[in-house]
Amino acid sequence: MPDSAPPAMAPADPKPARSLRALWQGVFYVSWPFFILSLLLPVYGKQVGASVVEIGLFFSAFSLVTVLLRPLVGWGIDRYGRRPFLLAGLLGYALTMLSFAFIDQVWSMVAARVLQGVSSSFVWLAANAITADLAGNARRGRAFGSLAQASARGSIVGTFVGFAVLSSGLTLGGNEYALGGWPLLFLGYALVALIGLACALRGVSETRPAAGPRASQPIAWSRNWALLLLVTLVTGASWALVSPILIIFLQDRLAVGVDVLSWAFLPSALVWALLPSHLGRLADRFGRKPLMVAGLVAAALSSLLIPSLTSVVALAVLWAFQALCYAAGDPAEQALVADLTGGDQRGRAYGIYVACNDLGATIGPLGGAWLYQHLGAQAPFQANGLVLALCAVAIGLLLREARQSATPPQRG
Repeated sequence: MPDSAPPAMAPADPKPARSLRALWQGVFYVSWPFFILSLLLPVYGKQVGASVVEIGLFFSAFSLVTVLLRPLVGWGIDRYGRRPFLLAGLLGYALTMLSFAFIDQVWSMVAARVLQGVSSSFVWLAANAITADLAGNARRGRAFGSLAQASARGSIVGTFVGFAVLSSGLTLGGNEYALGGWPLLFLGYALVALIGLACALRGVSETRPAAGPRASQPIAWSRNWALLLLVTLVTGASWALVSPILIIFLQDRLAVGVDVLSWAFLPSALVWALLPSHLGRLADRFGRKPLMVAGLVAAALSSLLIPSLTSVVALAVLWAFQALCYAAGDPAEQALVADLTGGDQRGRAYGIYVACNDLGATIGPLGGAWLYQHLGAQAPFQANGLVLALCAVAIGLLLREARQSATPPQRG
């Protein structure tokens, strides 16, 4: 459980350190169902009678809510504080899991996904702003890496628990009131999310800076800020090119089932669970730009290699390499958002930044499906690799990064 970190990871002031640890705990617990939902939600949807189109609606409902809501939530985080939105989002996740446990029709599933989208917007924007507020310039990359690690570790634990419950035949209650399988699993996830809420309620302090003259001003649109948002939009759409066809392509290419493919993704999950904080430290030491460029170049290469895979072992190695790329680039990119904007504007900054990524992720699957159908199964992966490489070139040539001086963390 990521309830603590080596002393070098935490700010020197113990109060911000406690807030960060409590934040990581909350994120750890609330992340338990993430991989199960991303992988097996279509299976659960079929059990409640959803068609293929309706299963697509489950995903679209979540994405649309986050795209529309995150800029507004970002404004609210700057106006009313980070902590209320974090706590409300964690509670919303618990209620989402509780609602999943008793779903028996398609529109109930859609409503639950909408609630999940609202909760996601609250939790992750607040968590990003709190991390940026507390870490300080000199520790920000590593702090964002620790946040990613906490989520990855929770997802790994929750996945093992999920498969154990679904395959064990456990039940709760007796006779016609017995709960087993999916309902029992989601009740467990709801309870764990409440534990995460309790951790945050007990340990996370408010970090919003005192209202100043910048609080009511729009974010300054510098060249670096505009470039970062454009790259975020484009890479979000680019990766989404392969999302609707990835599992189908791998099943056809490798002739294996989803259960085997899920094990192939385990090494990449371990990368996310162990390395982001250490790689984020490199972004603090050498700057955000080198890590972002290296991550994009390596990710582009891995996407181009996917169509040539011939074994599950090769997939596991390649996917772990791809995870390493993103574990290096993501903390640097998250830290850059905070570097480019003031503390009293970070909620809005992260709201716009994440909304750009979500907008790209909403558009991308349509392009990927078109490429797959009209130009062949390899086309989405090749297009994704080319776009990621071009974005690496754009960051390398156009981003002008000023090295951040070390500043003390804000008191939580």
